[in-house]
Amino acid sequence: MGLNILLAAAYWVLVALTIIHVVMDNRQPAKTIAWVLVLFFVPVVGLVFYLFVGLNHRRERLISQRSLDQLSKRSMFSFVEQQELHVDKRYEPLVDLFVNQNLSLPFRVTGLDIMTDGYAFFPRLLSDVASASHHIHIDMYIIEDDALGRLLADTLIDQARRGVEVRVVYDDVGCWKVSRRYFERLREGGVELAPFLPVRFPTFISKANYRNHRKLIVIDGTVGYIGGMNIALRYVRGADGQPWRDTMLRLTGGAVYALQRAFLIDWYFVDRTLITGRQFYPAGGAGRAAAAGDALAQIVTSSPVATYPEIMQGYVRAILAARRSIYIETPYFLPNEAVLFALKTAAVSGIDVRVLCPLRSDARYTDWASRSYLRELHEAGAKISLYKAGFLHSKLMVCDGALTSCGSTNVDFRSFENNFEANIFIYDEETARRMTEIFLCDESRSIPFSDLPDRLHPRFLRHLWESVVRLLSPLL
Repeated sequence: MGLNILLAAAYWVLVALTIIHVVMDNRQPAKTIAWVLVLFFVPVVGLVFYLFVGLNHRRERLISQRSLDQLSKRSMFSFVEQQELHVDKRYEPLVDLFVNQNLSLPFRVTGLDIMTDGYAFFPRLLSDVASASHHIHIDMYIIEDDALGRLLADTLIDQARRGVEVRVVYDDVGCWKVSRRYFERLREGGVELAPFLPVRFPTFISKANYRNHRKLIVIDGTVGYIGGMNIALRYVRGADGQPWRDTMLRLTGGAVYALQRAFLIDWYFVDRTLITGRQFYPAGGAGRAAAAGDALAQIVTSSPVATYPEIMQGYVRAILAARRSIYIETPYFLPNEAVLFALKTAAVSGIDVRVLCPLRSDARYTDWASRSYLRELHEAGAKISLYKAGFLHSKLMVCDGALTSCGSTNVDFRSFENNFEANIFIYDEETARRMTEIFLCDESRSIPFSDLPDRLHPRFLRHLWESVVRLLSPLL
Protein backbone atom coordinates (compact mmCIF):
# COMPACT_ATOMS: atom_id res chain seq x y z
CA MET A 1 0.00 0.00 0.00
CA GLY A 2 2.80 2.37 0.94
CA LEU A 3 4.65 1.63 -2.32
CA ASN A 4 1.53 2.38 -4.39
CA ILE A 5 1.10 5.72 -2.67
CA LEU A 6 4.77 6.52 -3.24
CA LEU A 7 4.55 5.64 -6.95
CA ALA A 8 1.36 7.66 -7.38
CA ALA A 9 2.96 10.66 -5.64
CA ALA A 10 6.08 10.37 -7.84
CA TYR A 11 3.89 10.17 -10.94
CA TRP A 12 1.89 13.29 -10.10
CA VAL A 13 5.06 15.19 -9.25
CA LEU A 14 6.36 14.23 -12.71
CA VAL A 15 3.08 15.37 -14.30
CA ALA A 16 3.26 18.67 -12.40
CA LEU A 17 6.85 19.25 -13.58
CA THR A 18 5.84 18.42 -17.15
CA ILE A 19 2.91 20.86 -17.00
CA ILE A 20 5.29 23.56 -15.71
CA HIS A 21 7.59 22.76 -18.65
CA VAL A 22 4.68 23.11 -21.09
CA VAL A 23 3.57 26.43 -19.58
CA MET A 24 7.09 27.90 -19.55
CA ASP A 25 7.62 26.92 -23.19
CA ASN A 26 5.40 29.92 -24.08
CA ARG A 27 3.55 28.24 -26.94
CA GLN A 28 0.22 29.41 -28.27
CA PRO A 29 -2.29 29.33 -25.37
CA ALA A 30 -4.57 26.89 -27.25
CA LYS A 31 -1.77 24.36 -27.64
CA THR A 32 -0.63 24.84 -24.04
CA ILE A 33 -4.15 24.24 -22.71
CA ALA A 34 -4.56 21.18 -24.94
CA TRP A 35 -1.40 19.60 -23.56
CA VAL A 36 -2.34 20.41 -19.96
CA LEU A 37 -5.72 18.73 -20.48
CA VAL A 38 -4.09 15.63 -21.98
CA LEU A 39 -1.48 15.40 -19.21
CA PHE A 40 -4.02 15.83 -16.43
CA PHE A 41 -6.97 13.80 -17.70
CA VAL A 42 -5.20 10.96 -19.54
CA PRO A 43 -3.01 9.27 -16.90
CA VAL A 44 0.29 7.69 -18.02
CA VAL A 45 -0.70 7.63 -21.69
CA GLY A 46 -0.82 11.45 -21.81
CA LEU A 47 2.68 11.71 -20.32
CA VAL A 48 4.11 9.15 -22.75
CA PHE A 49 2.31 10.91 -25.62
CA TYR A 50 3.92 14.22 -24.64
CA LEU A 51 7.40 12.69 -24.52
CA PHE A 52 6.89 11.27 -28.01
CA VAL A 53 5.26 14.16 -29.83
CA GLY A 54 4.99 17.16 -27.52
CA LEU A 55 8.51 18.40 -26.91
CA ASN A 56 9.23 21.67 -28.67
CA HIS A 57 12.36 21.67 -30.85
CA ARG A 58 11.91 25.06 -32.50
CA ARG A 59 15.01 26.44 -30.76
CA GLU A 60 17.24 23.67 -32.09
CA ARG A 61 19.45 24.15 -35.11
CA LEU A 62 19.66 21.10 -37.35
CA ILE A 63 22.09 22.58 -39.85
CA SER A 64 24.90 25.09 -39.34
CA GLN A 65 24.74 28.51 -40.96
CA ARG A 66 28.04 27.85 -42.74
CA SER A 67 26.69 24.67 -44.32
CA LEU A 68 23.44 26.44 -45.24
CA ASP A 69 25.42 29.21 -46.93
CA GLN A 70 27.42 26.65 -48.91
CA LEU A 71 24.27 24.83 -50.02
CA SER A 72 22.62 28.12 -51.00
CA LYS A 73 25.58 29.58 -52.89
CA ARG A 74 24.84 28.12 -56.31
CA SER A 75 21.17 29.09 -56.25
CA MET A 76 22.16 32.63 -55.22
CA PHE A 77 24.58 32.86 -58.15
CA SER A 78 21.79 31.72 -60.44
CA PHE A 79 19.52 34.38 -58.97
CA VAL A 80 22.09 37.07 -59.77
CA GLU A 81 22.32 35.79 -63.36
CA GLN A 82 18.62 36.44 -64.00
CA GLN A 83 17.79 39.26 -66.38
CA GLU A 84 14.80 41.61 -66.35
CA LEU A 85 13.42 40.26 -63.09
CA HIS A 86 10.38 42.33 -62.10
CA VAL A 87 8.16 41.84 -59.07
CA ASP A 88 4.55 43.04 -59.02
CA LYS A 89 4.40 45.88 -56.48
CA ARG A 90 1.36 44.25 -54.87
CA TYR A 91 3.49 41.32 -53.80
CA GLU A 92 6.82 42.96 -53.03
CA PRO A 93 6.21 42.68 -49.23
CA LEU A 94 5.42 38.97 -49.56
CA VAL A 95 8.46 38.35 -51.75
CA ASP A 96 10.66 40.25 -49.29
CA LEU A 97 9.18 38.28 -46.38
CA PHE A 98 10.23 34.97 -47.92
CA VAL A 99 13.68 36.25 -48.91
CA ASN A 100 14.36 37.64 -45.43
CA GLN A 101 12.96 34.72 -43.47
CA ASN A 102 13.82 31.76 -45.66
CA LEU A 103 16.32 32.96 -48.29
CA SER A 104 13.63 31.90 -50.77
CA LEU A 105 14.81 33.79 -53.84
CA PRO A 106 12.37 34.55 -56.68
CA PHE A 107 13.01 32.71 -59.96
CA ARG A 108 11.25 32.50 -63.28
CA VAL A 109 9.11 29.53 -64.26
CA THR A 110 9.38 28.97 -68.01
CA GLY A 111 7.08 25.95 -68.15
CA LEU A 112 4.29 24.85 -65.82
CA ASP A 113 2.10 21.74 -66.09
CA ILE A 114 -0.72 21.27 -63.58
CA MET A 115 -1.69 17.66 -62.86
CA THR A 116 -4.80 16.86 -60.83
CA ASP A 117 -4.69 13.05 -60.63
CA GLY A 118 -2.29 10.14 -60.71
CA TYR A 119 -3.13 9.31 -64.33
CA ALA A 120 -1.55 12.61 -65.39
CA PHE A 121 1.28 12.72 -62.84
CA PHE A 122 2.86 9.27 -62.70
CA PRO A 123 3.35 8.57 -66.45
CA ARG A 124 4.98 12.00 -66.81
CA LEU A 125 7.19 11.41 -63.78
CA LEU A 126 8.29 7.95 -64.92
CA SER A 127 9.09 9.33 -68.38
CA ASP A 128 11.22 12.13 -66.89
CA VAL A 129 13.00 9.70 -64.56
CA ALA A 130 13.74 7.31 -67.43
CA SER A 131 15.13 10.23 -69.50
CA ALA A 132 17.50 11.52 -66.78
CA SER A 133 21.15 11.72 -67.79
CA HIS A 134 22.93 13.08 -64.69
CA HIS A 135 20.90 12.95 -61.46
CA ILE A 136 17.50 12.21 -59.93
CA HIS A 137 16.59 13.68 -56.54
CA ILE A 138 13.40 12.62 -54.72
CA ASP A 139 12.21 14.01 -51.37
CA MET A 140 8.96 12.22 -50.49
CA TYR A 141 6.81 11.74 -47.40
CA ILE A 142 5.41 8.35 -48.51
CA ILE A 143 6.70 5.84 -51.05
CA GLU A 144 4.43 2.82 -51.00
CA ASP A 145 5.61 -0.73 -51.67
CA ASP A 146 2.81 -1.26 -54.20
CA ALA A 147 2.77 -1.79 -57.96
CA LEU A 148 3.51 1.87 -58.62
CA GLY A 149 6.26 2.10 -55.99
CA ARG A 150 7.91 -1.03 -57.38
CA LEU A 151 7.72 0.34 -60.93
CA LEU A 152 9.45 3.53 -59.80
CA ALA A 153 12.05 1.46 -57.92
CA ASP A 154 12.79 -0.56 -61.07
CA THR A 155 13.27 2.64 -63.08
CA LEU A 156 15.51 4.21 -60.42
CA ILE A 157 17.68 1.09 -60.16
CA ASP A 158 18.00 0.91 -63.95
CA GLN A 159 19.10 4.55 -64.06
CA ALA A 160 21.57 4.07 -61.19
CA ARG A 161 23.18 1.16 -63.04
CA ARG A 162 23.53 3.41 -66.09
CA GLY A 163 25.58 5.85 -64.01
CA VAL A 164 22.88 8.37 -63.12
CA GLU A 165 23.19 9.70 -59.56
CA VAL A 166 19.98 8.78 -57.73
CA ARG A 167 19.24 10.12 -54.25
CA VAL A 168 16.04 9.53 -52.29
CA VAL A 169 14.94 11.02 -48.97
CA TYR A 170 11.89 9.37 -47.43
CA ASP A 171 10.12 10.08 -44.17
CA ASP A 172 10.65 7.34 -41.63
CA VAL A 173 7.19 7.61 -40.06
CA GLY A 174 5.41 8.15 -43.38
CA CYS A 175 6.99 4.91 -44.64
CA TRP A 176 6.56 2.82 -41.48
CA LYS A 177 4.36 0.33 -43.35
CA VAL A 178 6.87 -0.11 -46.17
CA SER A 179 8.89 -3.32 -45.98
CA ARG A 180 12.59 -3.04 -45.21
CA ARG A 181 13.27 -5.23 -48.21
CA TYR A 182 11.90 -2.54 -50.54
CA PHE A 183 14.54 -0.02 -49.42
CA GLU A 184 17.29 -2.66 -49.27
CA ARG A 185 16.61 -3.50 -52.91
CA LEU A 186 16.99 0.16 -53.86
CA ARG A 187 20.31 0.40 -52.01
CA GLU A 188 21.59 -2.81 -53.57
CA GLY A 189 20.65 -1.37 -56.97
CA GLY A 190 22.89 1.67 -56.47
CA VAL A 191 20.33 4.20 -55.20
CA GLU A 192 21.55 6.48 -52.39
CA LEU A 193 18.78 6.35 -49.81
CA ALA A 194 18.25 8.01 -46.44
CA PRO A 195 15.33 8.16 -43.97
CA PHE A 196 14.36 11.53 -42.48
CA LEU A 197 14.51 11.66 -38.66
CA PRO A 198 14.32 7.91 -38.09
CA VAL A 199 12.37 7.07 -34.96
CA ARG A 200 14.33 4.51 -32.97
CA PHE A 201 14.17 3.96 -29.23
CA PRO A 202 15.48 6.00 -27.52
CA THR A 203 17.18 8.07 -30.27
CA PHE A 204 14.89 10.74 -31.81
CA ILE A 205 11.96 9.31 -29.86
CA SER A 206 10.83 12.81 -28.94
CA LYS A 207 10.91 13.91 -32.60
CA ALA A 208 8.37 11.40 -33.89
CA ASN A 209 5.93 14.28 -34.27
CA TYR A 210 8.23 16.27 -36.59
CA ARG A 211 7.92 14.76 -40.04
CA ASN A 212 9.19 15.64 -43.50
CA HIS A 213 5.89 16.07 -45.34
CA ARG A 214 7.50 17.55 -48.48
CA LYS A 215 6.96 16.22 -51.99
CA LEU A 216 9.89 17.45 -54.11
CA ILE A 217 11.49 15.92 -57.20
CA VAL A 218 14.38 17.32 -59.27
CA ILE A 219 15.67 15.72 -62.46
CA ASP A 220 18.96 16.86 -64.03
CA GLY A 221 18.49 20.28 -62.45
CA THR A 222 16.16 21.24 -65.28
CA VAL A 223 12.81 19.63 -64.38
CA GLY A 224 11.13 19.80 -60.99
CA TYR A 225 7.95 18.63 -59.29
CA ILE A 226 6.19 20.02 -56.22
CA GLY A 227 2.71 19.47 -54.83
CA GLY A 228 0.67 17.16 -52.65
CA MET A 229 1.02 13.70 -54.22
CA ASN A 230 3.03 10.90 -52.65
CA ILE A 231 4.23 7.85 -54.57
CA ALA A 232 1.24 5.58 -54.02
CA LEU A 233 -1.23 3.67 -56.16
CA ARG A 234 -4.20 5.20 -54.34
CA TYR A 235 -3.76 8.35 -56.44
CA VAL A 236 -4.67 6.20 -59.45
CA ARG A 237 -7.22 3.66 -58.21
CA GLY A 238 -8.43 5.46 -55.07
CA ALA A 239 -8.76 4.13 -51.53
CA ASP A 240 -11.55 3.32 -49.09
CA GLY A 241 -14.01 3.23 -51.95
CA GLN A 242 -13.36 6.77 -53.20
CA PRO A 243 -10.96 8.29 -55.76
CA TRP A 244 -8.21 10.65 -54.60
CA ARG A 245 -8.05 14.18 -55.98
CA ASP A 246 -4.74 16.03 -55.58
CA THR A 247 -2.59 18.66 -57.29
CA MET A 248 1.01 18.33 -58.51
CA LEU A 249 3.04 20.83 -60.54
CA ARG A 250 5.81 20.13 -63.06
CA LEU A 251 8.22 23.06 -63.47
CA THR A 252 11.00 24.11 -65.78
CA GLY A 253 13.13 27.23 -65.57
CA GLY A 254 15.09 28.92 -62.81
CA ALA A 255 12.58 27.87 -60.13
CA VAL A 256 14.04 24.36 -60.38
CA TYR A 257 17.24 25.78 -58.82
CA ALA A 258 15.21 26.66 -55.71
CA LEU A 259 13.78 23.13 -55.62
CA GLN A 260 17.32 21.79 -55.91
CA ARG A 261 18.47 23.91 -52.98
CA ALA A 262 15.58 22.63 -50.85
CA PHE A 263 16.44 19.02 -51.66
CA LEU A 264 20.18 19.41 -51.09
CA ILE A 265 19.58 20.99 -47.68
CA ASP A 266 17.45 17.99 -46.71
CA TRP A 267 20.06 15.63 -48.14
CA TYR A 268 22.79 17.27 -46.10
CA PHE A 269 20.66 16.92 -42.98
CA VAL A 270 20.09 13.16 -43.48
CA ASP A 271 23.46 12.24 -45.04
CA ARG A 272 25.85 15.01 -43.91
CA THR A 273 27.15 15.31 -47.46
CA LEU A 274 27.60 18.79 -48.96
CA ILE A 275 26.60 18.74 -52.64
CA THR A 276 27.24 22.12 -54.24
CA GLY A 277 28.60 21.39 -57.74
CA ARG A 278 27.67 23.56 -60.69
CA GLN A 279 26.39 20.48 -62.53
CA PHE A 280 23.40 20.46 -60.20
CA TYR A 281 22.51 23.99 -61.38
CA PRO A 282 22.96 23.69 -65.16
CA ALA A 283 23.19 26.86 -67.23
CA GLY A 284 20.13 28.09 -69.10
CA GLY A 285 17.48 27.84 -66.43
CA ALA A 286 17.85 31.38 -65.11
CA GLY A 287 20.37 33.20 -67.28
CA ARG A 288 18.26 33.87 -70.37
CA ALA A 289 16.18 37.00 -70.91
CA ALA A 290 12.55 37.04 -69.83
CA ALA A 291 10.01 35.82 -72.36
CA ALA A 292 6.26 36.06 -72.75
CA GLY A 293 4.51 33.44 -70.62
CA ASP A 294 7.20 33.32 -67.93
CA ALA A 295 5.98 33.46 -64.32
CA LEU A 296 7.77 34.58 -61.18
CA ALA A 297 7.84 32.08 -58.30
CA GLN A 298 9.41 31.32 -54.94
CA ILE A 299 9.93 27.89 -53.40
CA VAL A 300 9.25 28.30 -49.69
CA THR A 301 10.08 25.69 -47.06
CA SER A 302 9.09 25.68 -43.41
CA SER A 303 10.10 23.52 -40.46
CA PRO A 304 9.48 23.20 -36.71
CA VAL A 305 13.05 24.31 -35.99
CA ALA A 306 12.87 27.54 -37.99
CA THR A 307 12.59 30.82 -36.09
CA TYR A 308 9.22 31.54 -37.67
CA PRO A 309 6.61 29.36 -39.47
CA GLU A 310 7.36 30.83 -42.90
CA ILE A 311 4.57 29.26 -44.97
CA MET A 312 1.97 30.16 -42.36
CA GLN A 313 3.30 33.72 -42.36
CA GLY A 314 2.98 33.76 -46.15
CA TYR A 315 -0.63 32.59 -45.95
CA VAL A 316 -1.53 35.29 -43.42
CA ARG A 317 0.25 38.00 -45.43
CA ALA A 318 -1.45 36.94 -48.69
CA ILE A 319 -4.91 36.67 -47.08
CA LEU A 320 -4.70 40.10 -45.45
CA ALA A 321 -3.43 41.64 -48.72
CA ALA A 322 -6.29 40.20 -50.81
CA ARG A 323 -8.81 42.69 -52.17
CA ARG A 324 -11.25 40.60 -54.22
CA SER A 325 -11.05 36.83 -53.69
CA ILE A 326 -9.39 34.02 -51.72
CA TYR A 327 -9.91 30.41 -52.84
CA ILE A 328 -8.46 27.60 -50.69
CA GLU A 329 -8.45 23.82 -51.05
CA THR A 330 -7.25 21.71 -48.15
CA PRO A 331 -7.93 18.15 -46.96
CA TYR A 332 -7.84 19.21 -43.29
CA PHE A 333 -9.06 22.54 -41.92
CA LEU A 334 -7.71 23.13 -38.42
CA PRO A 335 -6.34 26.68 -38.70
CA ASN A 336 -4.48 28.33 -35.87
CA GLU A 337 -5.72 31.65 -34.54
CA ALA A 338 -3.66 33.79 -36.93
CA VAL A 339 -4.94 32.11 -40.10
CA LEU A 340 -8.53 31.82 -38.87
CA PHE A 341 -8.61 35.48 -37.84
CA ALA A 342 -7.17 36.57 -41.20
CA LEU A 343 -9.80 34.54 -43.12
CA LYS A 344 -12.67 35.80 -40.96
CA THR A 345 -11.46 39.38 -41.33
CA ALA A 346 -11.35 38.99 -45.11
CA ALA A 347 -14.83 37.43 -45.21
CA VAL A 348 -16.39 40.10 -43.00
CA SER A 349 -14.75 42.74 -45.23
CA GLY A 350 -16.76 41.47 -48.20
CA ILE A 351 -13.95 39.60 -49.93
CA ASP A 352 -15.04 36.44 -51.77
CA VAL A 353 -13.58 33.83 -49.39
CA ARG A 354 -14.16 30.22 -50.43
CA VAL A 355 -12.84 27.11 -48.68
CA LEU A 356 -13.14 23.63 -50.16
CA CYS A 357 -12.64 20.51 -48.02
CA PRO A 358 -13.56 16.83 -48.46
CA LEU A 359 -17.03 15.67 -47.46
CA ARG A 360 -15.46 12.51 -46.03
CA SER A 361 -11.97 12.75 -44.57
CA ASP A 362 -9.48 9.91 -44.13
CA ALA A 363 -8.96 11.02 -40.51
CA ARG A 364 -12.09 10.81 -38.37
CA TYR A 365 -10.98 12.93 -35.41
CA THR A 366 -9.61 15.61 -37.71
CA ASP A 367 -12.93 15.64 -39.56
CA TRP A 368 -14.89 16.17 -36.33
CA ALA A 369 -12.51 18.88 -35.10
CA SER A 370 -12.66 20.78 -38.40
CA ARG A 371 -16.46 21.15 -38.40
CA SER A 372 -16.58 23.89 -35.76
CA TYR A 373 -13.86 25.86 -37.59
CA LEU A 374 -15.76 25.60 -40.89
CA ARG A 375 -18.99 26.62 -39.16
CA GLU A 376 -17.26 29.63 -37.61
CA LEU A 377 -15.86 30.75 -40.96
CA HIS A 378 -19.25 30.19 -42.63
CA GLU A 379 -20.87 32.46 -40.03
CA ALA A 380 -18.34 35.16 -40.94
CA GLY A 381 -19.60 35.13 -44.53
CA ALA A 382 -17.21 32.71 -46.26
CA LYS A 383 -18.52 30.17 -48.76
CA ILE A 384 -17.71 26.65 -47.55
CA SER A 385 -18.10 23.63 -49.82
CA LEU A 386 -17.45 19.93 -49.21
CA TYR A 387 -16.05 17.87 -52.10
CA LYS A 388 -18.19 14.77 -52.70
CA ALA A 389 -16.51 13.19 -55.76
CA GLY A 390 -13.83 11.48 -53.69
CA PHE A 391 -11.21 12.40 -51.12
CA LEU A 392 -9.83 15.89 -51.75
CA HIS A 393 -6.12 15.84 -50.82
CA SER A 394 -5.23 18.98 -52.81
CA LYS A 395 -3.51 21.91 -51.07
CA LEU A 396 -3.77 25.18 -53.01
CA MET A 397 -4.65 28.84 -52.58
CA VAL A 398 -5.47 31.50 -55.19
CA CYS A 399 -5.73 35.19 -54.25
CA ASP A 400 -7.14 38.01 -56.41
CA GLY A 401 -6.60 36.03 -59.61
CA ALA A 402 -2.88 36.83 -59.44
CA LEU A 403 -1.19 34.83 -56.65
CA THR A 404 -1.14 31.04 -56.42
CA SER A 405 0.30 28.75 -53.76
CA CYS A 406 0.50 24.97 -54.07
CA GLY A 407 2.48 22.33 -52.25
CA SER A 408 2.39 19.95 -49.30
CA THR A 409 1.00 22.33 -46.66
CA ASN A 410 -2.43 21.67 -45.19
CA VAL A 411 -4.37 24.41 -43.39
CA ASP A 412 -3.80 22.88 -39.97
CA PHE A 413 -1.59 23.14 -36.90
CA ARG A 414 0.54 20.17 -37.91
CA SER A 415 1.58 21.56 -41.29
CA PHE A 416 2.07 25.11 -40.05
CA GLU A 417 4.04 24.24 -36.92
CA ASN A 418 5.20 20.61 -36.73
CA ASN A 419 6.03 19.36 -40.22
CA PHE A 420 8.80 20.09 -42.69
CA GLU A 421 6.79 21.45 -45.64
CA ALA A 422 7.36 22.99 -49.07
CA ASN A 423 5.12 25.23 -51.18
CA ILE A 424 5.55 27.22 -54.34
CA PHE A 425 4.18 30.78 -54.47
CA ILE A 426 3.59 31.90 -58.07
CA TYR A 427 3.00 35.55 -58.99
CA ASP A 428 1.29 35.25 -62.34
CA GLU A 429 -2.26 35.95 -63.56
CA GLU A 430 -2.31 33.18 -66.17
CA THR A 431 -1.31 30.54 -63.61
CA ALA A 432 -3.90 31.92 -61.19
CA ARG A 433 -6.55 31.72 -63.92
CA ARG A 434 -5.75 28.06 -64.57
CA MET A 435 -5.81 27.26 -60.86
CA THR A 436 -9.08 29.12 -60.41
CA GLU A 437 -10.65 27.02 -63.16
CA ILE A 438 -9.52 23.87 -61.32
CA PHE A 439 -10.94 25.19 -58.05
CA LEU A 440 -14.29 26.08 -59.62
CA CYS A 441 -14.47 22.66 -61.27
CA ASP A 442 -13.87 21.01 -57.88
CA GLU A 443 -16.43 23.33 -56.30
CA SER A 444 -19.03 22.25 -58.87
CA ARG A 445 -18.56 18.67 -57.62
CA SER A 446 -19.17 19.69 -54.02
CA ILE A 447 -22.02 20.25 -51.57
CA PRO A 448 -22.47 23.70 -50.02
CA PHE A 449 -21.91 23.62 -46.26
CA SER A 450 -25.20 25.48 -45.87
CA ASP A 451 -27.06 22.50 -47.40
CA LEU A 452 -25.97 20.17 -44.59
CA PRO A 453 -28.10 20.89 -41.51
CA ASP A 454 -26.24 18.33 -39.37
CA ARG A 455 -23.00 20.25 -40.00
CA LEU A 456 -24.55 23.72 -39.80
CA HIS A 457 -26.78 23.12 -36.76
CA PRO A 458 -25.59 19.93 -35.03
CA ARG A 459 -27.58 18.49 -32.15
CA PHE A 460 -26.38 19.09 -28.61
CA LEU A 461 -24.34 15.91 -28.08
CA ARG A 462 -22.69 16.13 -31.50
CA HIS A 463 -21.98 19.82 -30.97
CA LEU A 464 -20.44 19.03 -27.58
CA TRP A 465 -18.29 16.25 -29.04
CA GLU A 466 -17.05 18.48 -31.88
CA SER A 467 -16.15 21.18 -29.35
CA VAL A 468 -14.28 18.69 -27.16
CA VAL A 469 -12.29 17.34 -30.11
CA ARG A 470 -11.56 20.92 -31.20
CA LEU A 471 -9.70 21.45 -27.91
CA LEU A 472 -7.24 18.80 -29.11
CA SER A 473 -6.90 20.20 -32.65
CA PRO A 474 -3.40 21.62 -31.98
CA LEU A 475 -2.29 18.03 -31.31
CA LEU A 476 -4.02 16.25 -34.22
